[in-house]
Amino acid sequence: MSLLRHSRLPRLSEPDAFLWGTGIEDTFITEPWPQTGRTLDEYELTGHYQRWHADLGLIGQLGVRAARYGIPWHRIQPGRGTWEWDFVDRAVDRLLGLGVEPIIDLVHYGLPPWIENAYLHPDFPDLMADYAARVAERFRGRVHAYTPLNEPRITAWYCGRLGWWPPHRRGWRGFVAVLFAACRGIVNTVRALRSVDPDILVAHVDATDLHVAEQARFEAESRHRQELVFLALDLVSGRVRAGHPLWAWTLRQGASETDLEWFGRHAIDLPLIGINLYPMFTRKVARASPSGRLRWTMPYASADIVEQLGELYWRRYQRPVFISETASVGSVERRATWLADSVAAAKRLRSRGVPLVGYTWWPLFALVTWAYRQGRHPPRYYLKQMGLWDLDDRLERVPTPLVDTFRQLVEGGSDAVGLLADTPSPAPFPSP
Repeated sequence: MSLLRHSRLPRLSEPDAFLWGTGIEDTFITEPWPQTGRTLDEYELTGHYQRWHADLGLIGQLGVRAARYGIPWHRIQPGRGTWEWDFVDRAVDRLLGLGVEPIIDLVHYGLPPWIENAYLHPDFPDLMADYAARVAERFRGRVHAYTPLNEPRITAWYCGRLGWWPPHRRGWRGFVAVLFAACRGIVNTVRALRSVDPDILVAHVDATDLHVAEQARFEAESRHRQELVFLALDLVSGRVRAGHPLWAWTLRQGASETDLEWFGRHAIDLPLIGINLYPMFTRKVARASPSGRLRWTMPYASADIVEQLGELYWRRYQRPVFISETASVGSVERRATWLADSVAAAKRLRSRGVPLVGYTWWPLFALVTWAYRQGRHPPRYYLKQMGLWDLDDRLERVPTPLVDTFRQLVEGGSDAVGLLADTPSPAPFPSP
């Protein structure tokens, strides 16, 4: 496939093409936590709204040809029918002026507060599509790539299963309700983007997990959880039909056959799939607790997960994939080890013909953990050093040795990951 017809990005069908990228953490939760009154706007908490020009300059220093960049819908559209473009206009101009192709992240968990009941507002899919179309119209011919909604599964987990974020549903029925609504928004948004510019590339990005059962009695639950990892992509691409492993389960959780058939009729393609993976979060192991009950743990993973997950997505969807987020938390040494090991794993994956076409170190600099919204300590207490730059107590951007290491990878292009092997496509993943 050609990634973008009119952009500066390479044609990713070429065996030596590889896209190095980065991004700035952009979680936006606009509703205050009742006990603290705090919201969670990463751009505000890390000072990006004030330092945006210099921050984007750091991206330019790396020499990357693309960056995932989130835009704050709640600031762009502070009220229904009200649009304020100043911040995003300047940010996009700055990236393009640096020669960096933005992959615009349209929705990153949170919505404008005027959308009552958030994802379960009856007009949400159309409101999201209208917003996307206006963004695409504004940057027509200049921005060529979009992610409609980052991590729909995690959105459904926090908004629908745990109830921490609006619309505060709890349980699996809430998870399914929010996920289906988010996925309708994705489908409508893709159609809206393509109505503005048929050549727009849509990069579908979701968090991925690898579920493993330590005891045989937990294998069925582990397989079920693994299927849930793919549910959002399966829905929007029309794969959840009778016989799908989650067809009956979604019906038991409140979905209807009409809902499922709607996705079948309105299926969209998956031109590029982004997988977000982290060694401290992505490996989920089912093991017995001291009482013998199922307990999920998250042991720190080796870089083998890059290969395992890349194979899973390629076999299931047979579409190019890229690592849309990865990093390790902790010391510079630990981060450097993950960078080296995960890049080596990407090389092994490509040598087997799996079209892994890009690698994104995320975030560029430290982030403020989500616990800030429920907590009472100052933001610096919640800083997690995961970036190429650290943040100090004054939010100054402090370069680490990772900056030079990553820049060298970018300058080398595909050298660090090798040519994409010319191998036959895998056998299709079983589908109903």
